[in-house]
Amino acid sequence: MPYITDKVVSNLTPNKEVDFLNGAVLLIDKPLGWTSFDVVNKIRFKIKHLLGIKKIKVGHAGTLDPNATGLLIICTGKLTKEIDSLQAMEKIYSGSIFLGATTPTYDGESEPDSVFPISHIDDKNVISVSEKFESTYEQIPPIFSAIKINGQKSYDLARRGKEVEMKSRPVTIHSFDITNIDLPEVNFTVRCSKGTYIRSLAYDFGKALDSGGYLSSLRREAIGNFTVSGAFTMDEILKYIEQLDISKTQSDK
Repeated sequence: MPYITDKVVSNLTPNKEVDFLNGAVLLIDKPLGWTSFDVVNKIRFKIKHLLGIKKIKVGHAGTLDPNATGLLIICTGKLTKEIDSLQAMEKIYSGSIFLGATTPTYDGESEPDSVFPISHIDDKNVISVSEKFESTYEQIPPIFSAIKINGQKSYDLARRGKEVEMKSRPVTIHSFDITNIDLPEVNFTVRCSKGTYIRSLAYDFGKALDSGGYLSSLRREAIGNFTVSGAFTMDEILKYIEQLDISKTQSDK
């Protein structure tokens, strides 16, 4: 989608004129603890205040969990229609997996519910098992996710103690590189298809090692050709919007 490139606003293009109503694509480095919708709502508020309008479409191209950081693509105005095509791009993540335990959420947001031995795991074993995931496989999403079941988000059902059956779906792991091993922690970089849950990959990885595993940290490095190295921090994007010249940011209405 080369035409979108002209609409991308990053910290590498600080003097770019922006037309939020006709559409802009903002690259954001989502901070730890924020939901993706927190980012959307904060940016939407700032744009509405800048333009003196009551309503504008703002959305994100791919959710990041609160415990994850990294690249979040924000689309405004008419370019929100491109969100699906942006979400379809492959993604690159870095992070760490804790071996020897599992949690209900598949990450560190909840306390371990089971513990497993890791004395049989060595560096060679970790690397050989990671290579086996470099394929297309049927992945079961975490119960604590935003996937809807009969119109309700699965994490809402799970938190109410309802029994939830998650259906598997095909995902592709293009590469799963182990970057450091310091058991029980294993650091990795993954390049994967749309719809991949890295939390589920961490769980499946631990299981494949005849142990348990959960995602202990995660950072999204890239979506397609867009990388986090060109992304604004939240402080930077809010300050950037505040300092824009309104005469150059508002289309004729």
